[in-house]
Amino acid sequence: MDTIATKRIVLSGYYGFDNSGDEAVLQSILLALEEQGRAQGIRLIPVVLSIDPAKTQKTYGVEAVHRMKLGELVRAIRGADGLISGGGSLLQDETGFKTIPYYLAVLKLAQWLGKPTFIYSQGIGPVHRPMFFSWIRGVFNKCRFVSVRDQESKQLLQKMNVTKEVMVVPDPVMGMPLASTGHQVEDLPKGATSVVGVSLRFWNQDRSELKAISEAIALILEQSDVHVRFLPFHLPSDTAASEYVIGLLDPKYHARITIADNVTHPQHMLSEVSRCHLLIGMRLHSLIYGASQQVPMIGISYDPKIDQFLNRLDMAAAADTKLIHAEVVASEALQLLREREAWQRLKKPLIDRLKSEAQRPAEQIASFFK
Repeated sequence: MDTIATKRIVLSGYYGFDNSGDEAVLQSILLALEEQGRAQGIRLIPVVLSIDPAKTQKTYGVEAVHRMKLGELVRAIRGADGLISGGGSLLQDETGFKTIPYYLAVLKLAQWLGKPTFIYSQGIGPVHRPMFFSWIRGVFNKCRFVSVRDQESKQLLQKMNVTKEVMVVPDPVMGMPLASTGHQVEDLPKGATSVVGVSLRFWNQDRSELKAISEAIALILEQSDVHVRFLPFHLPSDTAASEYVIGLLDPKYHARITIADNVTHPQHMLSEVSRCHLLIGMRLHSLIYGASQQVPMIGISYDPKIDQFLNRLDMAAAADTKLIHAEVVASEALQLLREREAWQRLKKPLIDRLKSEAQRPAEQIASFFK
């Protein structure tokens, strides 16, 4: 009887930080590798680099090692057959100087140890420091497979003179299925017919974006009978942002508002999004969750990655954090609630295409090892 070949793959990304979007990326990659490996007759065994290996092991049932402990890192890569970097926005210097050097160093270490490396549906940029261009170019040109999640990321790599062929694919989370069991979605108060999900984060120092969004939510509550459910994607900061907005709303609306707090498993948050009739989102992955479940959405942009994703659905953000007109956001929300089925019919072909394409990096990697 033939035995199934097994290959150990190290996964490098922003894992274990309680960021629902990045955890969704991890869950999606794990499921895609399992599915594509099975389809090609090999078993891909993931080893995840995490800031909280015990939690990652418990949540996903995979091996995990500490991403900041050099000895563990080297042993994991040395004992593996390859390394995947991604997805998410790993190579950007908007949030700090150390991010790009860390993720490139992990890739470089794998290359030094003679392991094939793969870039899995990453969002590249913004990269403000030109010194990083040559670093990225040197590492990416030695990768066996490079895929990015939008055309803008590909163009940025071309500007850096990356000569490796770059495949544009959707964010891996577009391919994440609903969990078959597990999460018990909290019952809504009696009389709530439509649910508006809201995913917020802190961005402006003066909180002006959250004040404007609270005004939009007040208008929606005033002009409809919806129930508003806040969906914190990055704990605990998004919970604090949600509570800040609730605190600005008239107490008379509080009975029509809930928070889906402490939802840490990505597929459980996907369940929360799936029962929404509309989603207002600042977090990229809240919008991706919404699209995957055909929930009409309104994007509030704080980063080009929001606009780039909405572009793929022939949509534009309703506002960005520099300027939000509450009346415009509320008007668009109420219109989408009325025209929900028409929106779903119009967007379904685009959404179905993104879902099917989300498996392509895992398919390529499984094929490489086969």
